[in-house]
Amino acid sequence: MPTYKAPTRDLQFVLHDVLGVDDVYASLPEFEEVSPDLIDAILEQGAKFCEDVLAPLNESGDEEGCQWTPEGVKTPAGFAQAYAQYVEGGWPSLAADVEYGGQGMPNTLGLCMSELTGTANWAWSMYPGLSHGAIKTLEEHGSEEQKQRYLTRLVSGEWTGTMCLTEPHCGTDLGLLRTKAVRNDDGSFSLHGTKIFISAGEHDMAENIVHIVIARIEGAPEGTKGISLFVVPKVNVNEDGTLGGRNALNCASIESKMGIKASATCVMNFDGAKGYLIGPENRGLNCMFTFMNAARLGTAVQGLCHAELAYQGAFSYARERLAMRSLTGPKNPDGPADPILVHPDVRRMLLTQRAIAEGSRAFLFFLALQGDIIRAGNEEQAKQADNLMALLTPIAKAFVTELGFEAANHGVQVLGGHGYIREWGMEQIVRDARIALLYEGTTGVQAMDLIGRKVLGSGGKLLMDFTAIMDEFCQGAHPEQVAGYISTVSALKDEWLTLSLSIGEKAMHNADEAGAASVDYLMYSGYVVLAYFWAQLASTAARLLDDPARAADADFMRAKLMTAEFYFKRLLPRAQGHKLAIEGGAEPLMQMPEALFAVS
Repeated sequence: MPTYKAPTRDLQFVLHDVLGVDDVYASLPEFEEVSPDLIDAILEQGAKFCEDVLAPLNESGDEEGCQWTPEGVKTPAGFAQAYAQYVEGGWPSLAADVEYGGQGMPNTLGLCMSELTGTANWAWSMYPGLSHGAIKTLEEHGSEEQKQRYLTRLVSGEWTGTMCLTEPHCGTDLGLLRTKAVRNDDGSFSLHGTKIFISAGEHDMAENIVHIVIARIEGAPEGTKGISLFVVPKVNVNEDGTLGGRNALNCASIESKMGIKASATCVMNFDGAKGYLIGPENRGLNCMFTFMNAARLGTAVQGLCHAELAYQGAFSYARERLAMRSLTGPKNPDGPADPILVHPDVRRMLLTQRAIAEGSRAFLFFLALQGDIIRAGNEEQAKQADNLMALLTPIAKAFVTELGFEAANHGVQVLGGHGYIREWGMEQIVRDARIALLYEGTTGVQAMDLIGRKVLGSGGKLLMDFTAIMDEFCQGAHPEQVAGYISTVSALKDEWLTLSLSIGEKAMHNADEAGAASVDYLMYSGYVVLAYFWAQLASTAARLLDDPARAADADFMRAKLMTAEFYFKRLLPRAQGHKLAIEGGAEPLMQMPEALFAVS
């Protein structure tokens, strides 16, 4: 298993130097006391916890997995103790509302902690990770009584939360759900139904689990218009806040999975479980999007985490493993062979991993910063930030997880046969990473959301809002050595708009054109977005490289510039392949009759 070293230096570079969070927070009254020193102290303490406590449990947790018993689910050895330390350290409350026991820190710092815990031990991180969405949902849509009863305990970490959407007969198409809610005389509801794939639905790490559940109230309309949202505790909570009897829900089984084996993925039966309506009746899906959008950004972080961990493991191995000689002559003349780090193909894979991780980090923390602006900015600032998140979240969720899985596979490839052996930990990263492309909406679902709802559905406005930001950046002053990157981003901005218009015009005559283009369009968009962020990273690095006050960072900045060059010359050209595929149109996909699919 790779020895995890938290990338605190890169996080500091992205936050302070590239995104300028210090100036942003100074301009927002809610966060004006969030100083650079405070940010760095939180990063350092979080890194220590993740390196010392969570990372050592990653391999053992995968080996042991979770165990179902009639009394409940047992998590792997050390998981519950690590969670107790996490709660004792105050980490669950970091970015939560102070009114309900939170520390009131920016969401960006919460996402920093999510990256650190997720890279150290993704399966463990899912237990507190699901609570974040439950907290956001109750903060935004819960009644005051619900906030006092459930939110305070979720914020403290005493309880954990889940989201319960999927059912055996329906996944993404939530309009087909069958779980029903029956009104009780006391204003509560009795929920009946089965939910599947419920991460952290049952475990032994907290005394109560708060489920956020979608269901259809008896008599409500069919389809998504009749969905309501409920809070359903594992253990009922008395009016004075003490725990009562067990609610009528249980974990029927846990899934036997490809990866994240230490995370309990549960089949949950609701047999008349008492629940309480969140928000208005039949508006549950609207409320649930608070949870789902938080979960989508959290899933995007998984792609970053696996790219980072795979890079760390592959680089460590490539530096030590001896095999063959460099094509340009021995680099280790006193040894029997050279480290494989000298070989161009190994460097191709390592630099791909690094470019994915570092570019994605800038992208995702930009999105997290928009969340802080939505929360603490004025109306105009919040609206612009909300529009940016609407456009970029499906790209982040799908593109970063696709590339994160690619980076994980490169990790196995760099190690060769050893990468396929469990003791090295690289194959675990691949297994753990694969689910990220599926949950919270598959790549195809995110792609249709992007092209259908966000780009064409807004008449191109959301896209033009972001390309205006790209244009403003390109028009700014930049060091001469990155001028080529700036001109490339400027040209891509125009091409992105033209390509989007072309898809929209074709879709007006044949709706399948949008579906046929969708995934390639999302991937094209992802490479363009990452080019924009890599141009920012390179411009910042080039500027700081000439700053005498940052002389100690010279090697860091040079490495950043070299990785940027690799991205622009070796990864960004992939965007043109996706563009050509889009231009191939829907016919090659749709012309074959169903009967011919069976012909071989």
